[in-house]
Amino acid sequence: MHLRDKLAKNEFVVLAEVTPPKGADPTAMLAGAAHLAPLTDAMLVPDMPGANLRMSALGAASLLKSRGYPVVLEMHCRDRNRLALQGDLLAAWALGITDLLVSSAEDLSSGDHPEAKAVFDLGSQELLDLLAKLSQGMDMSGVQLHGAPAFLAGAAAKAAQQGNALEAEAQNVRRCAERGAAWFLTQPVFDPADLQPLLKKTSIAGLKVIPTVLLLKSVGMARYIAAHIEHIRIPDRVTERLQNAEDPPAECIRIARETVAALRNEGFSGVCLSTLGWEHRAAEVLETPAEHGRRE
Repeated sequence: MHLRDKLAKNEFVVLAEVTPPKGADPTAMLAGAAHLAPLTDAMLVPDMPGANLRMSALGAASLLKSRGYPVVLEMHCRDRNRLALQGDLLAAWALGITDLLVSSAEDLSSGDHPEAKAVFDLGSQELLDLLAKLSQGMDMSGVQLHGAPAFLAGAAAKAAQQGNALEAEAQNVRRCAERGAAWFLTQPVFDPADLQPLLKKTSIAGLKVIPTVLLLKSVGMARYIAAHIEHIRIPDRVTERLQNAEDPPAECIRIARETVAALRNEGFSGVCLSTLGWEHRAAEVLETPAEHGRRE
């Protein structure tokens, strides 16, 4: 079933992040995708994640799509002007890619090419306006197109905000929804309660939110994220569980599985699992408690 149909029917959606390779060889990416395919509704392909050079998201998504995998292509405005954005969008549609995530990109100073120049000819809200224009069969200059793409677009949302930043993000979500964003992807969460302030601020009935669930690998990783990664809150109880665990990797799996279950129980529209190389363990996170019991 297509992502559009599942969201329309309010069925729980499972996405998984598949990062493009750092190089021209897609073998590892495709092997990871093979683990994820039976477990997910679509694979989210990030666009230069962390502001680090990788194969283009469009290229990686095309490789996945050619093997029959449903994909969600991330698009942002940092690295492209309006001509390049329109060209890539038309190419994506022609390649059979119908689902997009519109997001704000990381600052280039945090990546491996800090000397690169950002473009930002358009903003994320303007990109959503562009998608609406293309769906009407016209480019940004009003010139008629031969074939009109009709993407299902989602938008990124920063949930762990406070004060003025929370109000600004709520306003951004409202404006993106007005411009056609059908769903919203949040950064990794470890406690569903962290999402409630943003949901209350937006005041949009039936807002479809898909939180990211990050599969931790160690207590060191948890501590680093908590100390250095903005907008991701890792509760102390999570770090303590990993620190005291007899089998830390197994505890990482349990934490992710519990987070998925909690988000499902809270009525969110789905989850996006970020495995960061542990695609072979995704089944342990996404299986039901009964299935996990049989495995043990």
